[in-house]
Amino acid sequence: MASENPNPSAVKQPVLAPGPTVVTAIVPARNEEAVIAACIESLARQLEIAQILVVNDESSDATADVVRACMKEIPNLRLIETNNLPDGWVGKNHALWVGVQQARGPWLLFTDADAQHAPNSVARALQIAHEQQAALVSFSPEQISRNWYEKALIPFIYLRLAKKFSYDRVNDPASPIAAANGQFLLIRRDVYDAIDGHRGVAGEVLEDVAIALRVKRVGHRIWFGSGNGLVRTRMYTSFRAMWEGWKKNLYRLMGGTPWTVVREIESTLPWIAFLLILLGLKFPFLIFLGVLFLIMRQIIYGLDLARNHYPFSFIFYYGPAAFLYAGVLWASYRSHVKGKIAWKGREYSISAPESVK
Repeated sequence: MASENPNPSAVKQPVLAPGPTVVTAIVPARNEEAVIAACIESLARQLEIAQILVVNDESSDATADVVRACMKEIPNLRLIETNNLPDGWVGKNHALWVGVQQARGPWLLFTDADAQHAPNSVARALQIAHEQQAALVSFSPEQISRNWYEKALIPFIYLRLAKKFSYDRVNDPASPIAAANGQFLLIRRDVYDAIDGHRGVAGEVLEDVAIALRVKRVGHRIWFGSGNGLVRTRMYTSFRAMWEGWKKNLYRLMGGTPWTVVREIESTLPWIAFLLILLGLKFPFLIFLGVLFLIMRQIIYGLDLARNHYPFSFIFYYGPAAFLYAGVLWASYRSHVKGKIAWKGREYSISAPESVK
C-alpha cells in the first residue's frame, strides 16, 4: 500500500501543455509475432512519441525477428531483451520495468502488443492530461470480437466492470475507486518514479489497477475513459487463451473475495427465469412467465450493450454469456484460492491484491 509519496515535490508539479515527441512507448512482448508489427506501426504514426521500446520477454517464437525487421523502417524503435524472470515478479511487470530503465522524456506510455492505435490517440491522451491536470490517463480499448465466444463473454465482462468501475467514480478525486487499462496507460515519468513504478507492484496480476490506486492515493488525478476510435484490440484469438486470460484476472477485478463471487453469480445468472421454466413442467403457465423474464433480461442487456458502444445484436449471446461469465469467475476464484495462476507458459504464486494491502 502506498500511503506516502517518496518524492513529495512530484505532487506539486503542474501538468504542462503537451509538446512534440515527449512520450516513450513501452511494449512488453512474449510470443506476439502475429500482432507486434501492427502495434509498432500504429505507434510509429504518433508524432508525440520519441521512442518505441519493445521488450522481448523471452519469446519462443519470431517476435524478436519481426521487431528487428520493423527497425529497418522505424528509426526510433528499439528492441530490448529480458533475461531470467526474478523471483516475486510477474513477467509483464518485469518487462515494463526493464523498458522504463531505457526510457527518456517526461511521459511513459504502456501498451500491449495486441493494441492498435489511431494516429491521434497519444495526442488526445496528452490533451486530456493537460485539461484535467491528470498524472495518469488510460483508455479502455475498443474490443474486436470475431468468434461467438468473444462476442458473448468479453462484452459481458466489460459491462460488469463498467458497473464496478464507473468512469465518473474513477475520475472523481474524492472517490477511493481507481482503475486503468494496461492496454493504454499514459503516466508522467516523475509520478511513476515517485510510486516506484512497476517495481512497487512487481507481483501484482492487475498491475494497471494497482498503479492507478497508487497514483490516486498519493494525491494525483487520474483519468480513465472509453478508447473508442482511439485504440482497439483483439485480446484473445482462441477460446483457451480467453479462458486462461480471464481466469487470471477476473476474481480480483470483481473484488477478490468469496462473497463477491457469490453475489456476482447470483445477480448475473437468469436463475429466476430458468426456475419458472422448470416449474412449468408441472404448471405450464409458468413457462410463459419464465420466457417473459428471460426476454426482459435480454432487453436490459441489449440496452447496456448499446450504452457501452457494443453492437445491439450481441443481445443474442446473452444466455451463453451469463453462463460463461459464471464459469470463468468460479474458475478464477478456485485458482486464486490455490494461490497459483498460469499465463503464457509461466506459473505465478500470488498474494493479496494491492487494493487490500
